[in-house]
Amino acid sequence: MQKYVCVVCGYIYDPETGDPDNGVNPGTSFEDIPEDWVCPLCGVGKDQFEVTD
Repeated sequence: MQKYVCVVCGYIYDPETGDPDNGVNPGTSFEDIPEDWVCPLCGVGKDQFEVTD
């Protein structure tokens, strides 16, 4: 699964880790994260994330 980076603050969403503190279980692909999820560091929406290597 691909990782995604927040273009605002640089936070990297790793599907293997997820974001359990905010209700996203490990193994959750970025596409399957709820639309109302926000970056845990800066609070922007999913539309501010891009695929990263």
